[in-house]
Amino acid sequence: WTKWFKDIWFDTSGAWMAYAFGDAKAVPAGATRDIPCVAKQSALLVIDVQYYCSVPHRGCHKGISREQKQYFFDRVDQVMVPNIARCLAAARGAGTEVVYTCIESLTHDGREQSLDYKLSGPLFVPKGHADARVLQEIAPLDTEIYIPKTSCDVFSSTNIDYVLRNLGTRHLLICGQVTNQCVESAVRSAADRGYLVTVIEDACAAFSPNDHAIGLHNMRGFARVVNSDEVVAELALPCD
Repeated sequence: WTKWFKDIWFDTSGAWMAYAFGDAKAVPAGATRDIPCVAKQSALLVIDVQYYCSVPHRGCHKGISREQKQYFFDRVDQVMVPNIARCLAAARGAGTEVVYTCIESLTHDGREQSLDYKLSGPLFVPKGHADARVLQEIAPLDTEIYIPKTSCDVFSSTNIDYVLRNLGTRHLLICGQVTNQCVESAVRSAADRGYLVTVIEDACAAFSPNDHAIGLHNMRGFARVVNSDEVVAELALPCD
C-alpha cells in the first residue's frame, strides 16, 4: 500500500490530493474508500471505552462476572485496549487530533437522554460519575477532547460534527465499543456527513465474535476496515 499511497500522493493531476483533502466536487474516476489517512487531516475517535462499559460487576455489567462474559472482557483487556494504546501513541506523535466520547448524562437524573437509552436498561451514567471516566490505560491527555453522549450515535446527541469541522478533520479513525452498536452508528453517520472513515478492527470489541464480524461486514459499506498496524504505519508517514 505504500507504493499506492505515494502514487496518489504525488499525482500531478491533483485529483487524488483534492479528494484526500476534502474537495467533494473532485472525486477522481475509480475512487474508493480505501485511501490511507493523512495525520494532520485526521482524528482518532475513541468510543465508550469507559468504566461503565468495560469492567465486570460495574456499570452496565453490574452483577455480571468476568466468566459470564469471558469473550468480551478478554477482548477488551487483551486486544482492544492495547491496540487503542498503540494508536493513541502514534496519533499523538503525528499531531493527529484525539477525541473521546463516553456515555454520560448532562444531568444527574438522565432526563435528557434518548428514548432508546432510557428503554435500554436504562443506559445511564450521571453527570460527573466515575463510571464516565475513560479507562486509565488509555485516558485522555489534558489537551485532548472529551465529549459526553446520551445516545448510541455520537453524532445525534452531541456537537461532534461541529468540533471536527473546526479542527479541520477530513478522515476519522474510529475505535472502541461496541463494534456493531455505537461504533457502527458513528461510522454510518460520519460517512453520511462527508468524512472519510477508517475502522480499526482490532481496536474494537463486541459481545461475541459473530457480533464483531457482523458489525465489520456492515461497516464496509461506509468505511475501510483495517488493523492497528496499518493505522500506526500510516500515521508515521510524512505529511509534508
